Amino acid sequence: MGGAPVGVSIDEAGVRAGGQTGSAQTGPGQTNPERLTFWEDAARRLEWAHPWERAHTWIPADVEANEPPVIRWFEGGRLNAAVNCADRHVAAGRGDTVALHFEGEPGDRTTVTYADLQRRVSQAANALLALGIGKGDRVVIYLPVLVETVVITLACARIGAVHSLVFGGFSAEALRFRVEDTGAKLLVTTDGQYRRGKAVPVKDNADAAVRGGAEAGDNAVEHVLVIRRTGSEIAWTPGRDVWWHELVDAQPETHEAEAFDAETPLFIMYTSGTTGKPKGLVHTTGGYLTQASWSHEYLFANPDPALRDADVHWCTADLAWVTAHTYEIYGPLSNGVTQVIFEGTPNTPHPGRHFEIIQRYGVTSYYTAPTLVRSLMGWFPDGVPAEYDFSSIRVLGTVGEAVNPEAWRWLRENIGRDSGGDVPGGVPMVDTWWQSETGATVLSPRQTDAAFKPGCATRALPGLATAIVDDDGAPVPAGVQGFIVVTETGPAMARTVWGNPQRYLDSYWRKYAEQGWFLAGDGAKSDADGDTWILGRVDDVLNVSGHRLSTIEIESALVSHPAVVEAGVCPVADPTTGHAVAAFVVVNPAAVQTLVERSRNHDPEQVLADALRAHVAKEIGPIAKPRDVVVVPDVPKTRSGKIMRRLLTQLFEGSTLGDTTSLQNEPCIKEIEKVLAAR
Repeated sequence: MGGAPVGVSIDEAGVRAGGQTGSAQTGPGQTNPERLTFWEDAARRLEWAHPWERAHTWIPADVEANEPPVIRWFEGGRLNAAVNCADRHVAAGRGDTVALHFEGEPGDRTTVTYADLQRRVSQAANALLALGIGKGDRVVIYLPVLVETVVITLACARIGAVHSLVFGGFSAEALRFRVEDTGAKLLVTTDGQYRRGKAVPVKDNADAAVRGGAEAGDNAVEHVLVIRRTGSEIAWTPGRDVWWHELVDAQPETHEAEAFDAETPLFIMYTSGTTGKPKGLVHTTGGYLTQASWSHEYLFANPDPALRDADVHWCTADLAWVTAHTYEIYGPLSNGVTQVIFEGTPNTPHPGRHFEIIQRYGVTSYYTAPTLVRSLMGWFPDGVPAEYDFSSIRVLGTVGEAVNPEAWRWLRENIGRDSGGDVPGGVPMVDTWWQSETGATVLSPRQTDAAFKPGCATRALPGLATAIVDDDGAPVPAGVQGFIVVTETGPAMARTVWGNPQRYLDSYWRKYAEQGWFLAGDGAKSDADGDTWILGRVDDVLNVSGHRLSTIEIESALVSHPAVVEAGVCPVADPTTGHAVAAFVVVNPAAVQTLVERSRNHDPEQVLADALRAHVAKEIGPIAKPRDVVVVPDVPKTRSGKIMRRLLTQLFEGSTLGDTTSLQNEPCIKEIEKVLAAR
């Protein structure tokens, strides 16, 4: 495969990989010529088998006709995502470069070079073809974080099959919906997975989700490809079930890859909605890979290209999360970066497991979720022991939802060397904001920024633009909460909702169709410098006696109290104030005991509630004080680390629960119900 090499000038590469720049119909922002030129230049970083003929087509949504916008990038261009993630690095003489350092929860380790990766992906691609999988067929991947998970994902991309990864901890019901909604012909799973020191069954859930498969008319699944990971005993359906080691490992190690049109669907990413079933967002190949690759390098690579061979990236996300697709699979691998992938939970066998891994592999960029940072704060209330060496860390990042300032400071002080050492003030912090829908980061500080604001996403990356507006689309003043909209989207933007274009229109484009803006669904405000602060889902905003309060702001105040490890705040009905604040908190027992010992009251729950109300009143104001404080063992979170606050409201009020299939910790729902029933 050929294409414009990295580093070719715009004029020279424009002849070889460029073509017409423009759109089918002009519209505000989305057809900005400078934006199109920027993304064309970014696309030339990749290897294209055939140049594109039109950089971008944008046809605005037609609300009256119920038609969503038409978005296409790099039309006529042809490429292969897997070739860009493996083969081209081998061809460039970098086959011996480490692609993956795999760390299993039991302590097993595997190192995979780019040459190894190319061979493994080729074998898996041949295996898929042997199972009758071809271009356009859907493959559901129900696996933990394993080397094989990356391999089968890239193998799907290599043959033009559409992959949909499902978190290995999801229930059979959640898996069944995704299998049936995609119409998948193949399910890839494992006998079991290691989680918190135990071998947890997985195949049983897969069997329950698939049932009789295509043969029985239950769904379209023809085969279940099974990886032997734990050695657990499993049920077996002859003719349908196939062992990975018997099929894949026997395949030839070479495969001639086909180049696909840039708009060929690459994957379906399911995200939960406030109401209704999960939405299957469709991302296509050329535009998504362009933005994933460029933004990964921009955010995480060493600013000095001569030093990038020393980069070791670690995105801690489960591979089924969109963050992992962009910054653990396609972004880093397309850039030829060495990275770490980790199967286990962060506190198994002890809370310092992540610190050991950073030290072992010399991790330079550590990208994680605020919920994990808050957990680390609870496990290490006195700070991280000095025995761990973080001198390799060069940049830290957070993703999932706005990080609490207290957690931001803790991460930078303890892992980013803010409290001393060779980096005065600490390493850079890229506090990224983006969504499954956008496919890649929209807002973030830069590594080169002179100063960083704890918990602030700052401003749009190059090639993108955002605004904070009111209900009518007018800009709101600094300090006033509004809706954040993406006025100039990137090429990684999801093209539709699988099988439901109407929902794509209604969820994201209808409200500001006239302006051509993408409605993110998050509230935000800007400060006096023009920097953006994300305030959480607009559905989570509380209105207490006419005062609009952000759940994240209240949660941040709660987490800054030493007794609170994590907090989820939600609005509940109140006859006087409209909304009241209910706070669900995960506590540090030792800190709570200290509060009780200092108080004349020996009721721990009352002492804690009084202390937290006073603390929030001091941090924000009396209007933000929680009316109710509920101590729980955990708060419901999606696999991306977002707290599902609507579920907390529904649990507190006893109303019907919405979709819970996207939770990473679904058992906590029953635990919270027990706590509330005992109140």
